Amino acid sequence: MQRKDQIDAFGAVSLVGFSALLGFNQVVIKLVNVGLQPVFSAGLRSLGAMLLVYLWMRLRGSRPNFERSVMPSGLLSGVLFASEFILLFVALDLTSVSRTSVLFYSMPVWLTLMAHFTIPAERLTVQKSIGLLLAFTGVCLALADRGDTGQASLTGDLMALFGSFGWAGIALSARITAFSRVPPMMQIYWQLSVSSVILLIAALFFGPLIRDFQPIHGVGMAFQIIAIGTGGYMFWFWLLKIYPASGVASFGFLAPIFGVGFGWLILGETVGPSLWAALSLVAIGLILINRPPRRGASQSVK
Repeated sequence: MQRKDQIDAFGAVSLVGFSALLGFNQVVIKLVNVGLQPVFSAGLRSLGAMLLVYLWMRLRGSRPNFERSVMPSGLLSGVLFASEFILLFVALDLTSVSRTSVLFYSMPVWLTLMAHFTIPAERLTVQKSIGLLLAFTGVCLALADRGDTGQASLTGDLMALFGSFGWAGIALSARITAFSRVPPMMQIYWQLSVSSVILLIAALFFGPLIRDFQPIHGVGMAFQIIAIGTGGYMFWFWLLKIYPASGVASFGFLAPIFGVGFGWLILGETVGPSLWAALSLVAIGLILINRPPRRGASQSVK
């Protein structure tokens, strides 16, 4: 497909579908955690996805290229990737999908804040500052809500939030380090290959690797490897080649909405008024953060 300057119907449907896939994946992770230790599950996903990405690269006539000049930033990205998923998978073992979705998908808030101090071209505008404040208020509200909202662990909530910091760090490293010169497919391969080693070793310190494993947990693992770890992120990068990055990013606010919805629909999680309020604030904040500023209205916040 040719490069487009705005999101068309195909792009909108694709991005809504991808956001739904990410939200549904939160439920899948939580269900697989019943059969497999969370960190071990994350390691298996990285290993399986790495093998599939390798096969895809070979089918296209290429092979992994670990350039020495980008090795420090590649290793850093892989370490952040592993840290992110240790925190996310364990968070989903401790707290509800609904709460995890609100906190983990606040990532653009922290990325926007980090970029303000590290990337001169991405200084905070008034619009982004308002969005950041709204989303931050939503995160605080979610953390403060310890009422009857289903499984609510403060430790799990904080791990989901710290996982979003790791995700933001990955995105920032791909912008300001030598890792930015690496093609997207090789960036994925770096992250998967480094994280698979770290996660599988770290899993040895988180208790028994196998819990109450059933065939359905194997199906869930296959879904994560194929639909998320490989196909989903390859599709995401493909969309970024066609549509403006700001337009693609603007659909990110849907992921936590789908996460909360699937948690309620499939797992029967109770979603109280305060969590809905937190979700609304985060979603509105993400829209403001990702929406391109109007011409002449992009004054930076000093």
